[in-house]
Amino acid sequence: MSPAAEEGAPRRAAPVEPRPLATVSDRDFLRFQALINREAGIWLAPVKKALLVGRLARRLRELGMHGYGEYFDRVVEDGAERVRMLDAICTNETHFFREPRHFELLAERIFPAWVAEADAGRRPRRARVWSAACSTGEEPYSLAMSLLAGLPGWEVEILATDLSTKVLARAEDALWPVEKAKEIPMPYLKAYMLRGFGSQEGLMKAGPELRRLIRFARLNLSQEPYPAIGHFDLVFCRNVLIYFDRDTKAKVVNRLIDRLVPGGHLFLGHAESLGGLSTRARAVVPTVYQLADPPPARPA
Repeated sequence: MSPAAEEGAPRRAAPVEPRPLATVSDRDFLRFQALINREAGIWLAPVKKALLVGRLARRLRELGMHGYGEYFDRVVEDGAERVRMLDAICTNETHFFREPRHFELLAERIFPAWVAEADAGRRPRRARVWSAACSTGEEPYSLAMSLLAGLPGWEVEILATDLSTKVLARAEDALWPVEKAKEIPMPYLKAYMLRGFGSQEGLMKAGPELRRLIRFARLNLSQEPYPAIGHFDLVFCRNVLIYFDRDTKAKVVNRLIDRLVPGGHLFLGHAESLGGLSTRARAVVPTVYQLADPPPARPA
């Protein structure tokens, strides 16, 4: 018998079960649906009611709320809470070197063409890249490794943006479970990643030569105007358009193309295409598009 069960010992109170949250009503779902679409361009179909409940339930409990209508009112009134709500709704699945054919295209065709142009004096030895939905950082760090390996000695700048402040903070920390090492080609892993020890046992961190290339910023692709971020040789916006309605897709695609230099490339996700959205860039391979002609005057 344990000491706590002996006569005279204080009895522990039974744990209090958290009060279950009511499901979201049709009215409140429609209000969230419209707000999320307006703020982020993300369209939640009616079958996504369970997803909305699952993503927001924890935050309601943290705030001591028991109704989604109450939380909606809070989100409308509080801009910081609106950002937290969008953080919760966003899907942030990502991997190092996701969609390997894209990285093969860079190494085998695009980078050699750039080097030849630089050797001929037709371009500077400089590359600017935008990872337009960087999540927890695997994509921009994969790009940094590829650029350092494929363009030694070049000036490289990577802008990494996302809607979610939560994942941006993780991306800037540049720390991941060491199990993710298997996603990285061994030569890159040895050259650019650091294995944690002591308090960081079981983790790996991007080396300083990668971290210095990348600047992180919050950017909402569905809202304009975009900040003055300049123009890019490569824009990666993969597995994002699938969450937008058609009008938002077309607007976002054309804003991304606006940010390409002549001859620059736009990379989309494996289930995405420019079909019916824009004719301003030609397909190079499936999901990769090139701006061939100089575009009209664009914002700085």
